[in-house]
Amino acid sequence: MLLEFSCSNYKSIKEKVFFSALAGTDITNINKTKDMGSYHVLRSAVIYGANGSGKSNFIDAILFVSSLVRNSIKHQPGEGIFQIPHKMLGFKEKSTFRIQFVKNEIRYIYGFSLDKMIVSDEYFYYFPKGKRTKIFERKNEIFKTGRNFTGKLERCKDVLKPNRLLLSCAANFSSVQEIEMAYRFFAEDIIIYRTEVQEQWMQYSLQQINSNKLMKQAVLELMNSIGTGIKDIKVKIDQKKLELSELPPFLSDDFKLQLSQGVTQAFSAKIVYDAFETDLFNEESVGIKKLFAFLCPFLDIMANGKVLICDELESGLHESLVHEMLKLFMNMELKRFPQLFIATHDTNLLSPELFRRDQIWFTELKGKERATDLFSLAEIKNVRKDENFEKGYISGRYGAIPMLNENFANIVSRL
Repeated sequence: MLLEFSCSNYKSIKEKVFFSALAGTDITNINKTKDMGSYHVLRSAVIYGANGSGKSNFIDAILFVSSLVRNSIKHQPGEGIFQIPHKMLGFKEKSTFRIQFVKNEIRYIYGFSLDKMIVSDEYFYYFPKGKRTKIFERKNEIFKTGRNFTGKLERCKDVLKPNRLLLSCAANFSSVQEIEMAYRFFAEDIIIYRTEVQEQWMQYSLQQINSNKLMKQAVLELMNSIGTGIKDIKVKIDQKKLELSELPPFLSDDFKLQLSQGVTQAFSAKIVYDAFETDLFNEESVGIKKLFAFLCPFLDIMANGKVLICDELESGLHESLVHEMLKLFMNMELKRFPQLFIATHDTNLLSPELFRRDQIWFTELKGKERATDLFSLAEIKNVRKDENFEKGYISGRYGAIPMLNENFANIVSRL
């Protein structure tokens, strides 16, 4: 589970912004939260804001942390970490990142700072029996471990570099279970969906439909429940060798030969309706293709209790379908506790039926520096828990919405 995330000096984010999946004092739909001792964890949240206000940059920051944990061990000497600071701060101040999460019922806090494209500090704690315990703390290339981990990260001293995270190094060069669990959270449990990953998700979905009967049954039942009329899907996966004639002409002959000796998978899929079949790739709508790409990973995330973060899930999908998928996600009784966080423009989701006030977040650009601010509806005074959230947002009561002023209308009238 993702509990909290904060960062500063990253893209449009200047001062620290803070997101929390911990429930507030409101007891509305408290049965849909996860009880974690003295606090409750929310299963989902939505983030709204005008175009360019920083919704995607906030998601980028989470992806940046996850990617750096997984891949910084591969950084070579002399390489800097590709750090993108706020335009007004640049490299004058550090970029900071902090995340709190749960893996196998244990709570962890992990964070680091970047200073001029190298790691300046890093820390990692966990909470066995509810008490915070140090795993390690790092300053530049010097680190100290907690008492329970003395001597267990010695091998990391030779591989730790200014452009590598200690967590990344320790996951590869130690056998500390807590470090392995944290690494696996970033590598396996936190999933970010964006338009550019749709092709990879489609391949995964077709592989699952082709090999997993239960998954195929679940997809078809869900398709049937939303009225698509789809009765079956026939998937064919062929092993295909690349032909030399198919390769770009600018490649060297040696590289072409190397590629031609490899094998790729060629996917084809037929969608079966009552009276006819269609080709999924060439004849179906963008919405149906997106559904098939999205559903298998979505069902896998639900079944295995992972964290799914989506940037504009509604793009290409009917608004009522997204609404029903969210209802399904939040109302199903599951063995594990998956989470879904969405950056969206779909105001139809702004309903007390779906979300509590502490599940609704906004991004807004502040001041001449155009820096992203992030805040929840629960932070705004005099908002009733049962009021029409959609109406309040569209009217501009909560901020975080583009408003055309009279000057624009005057300019248009003179055209």
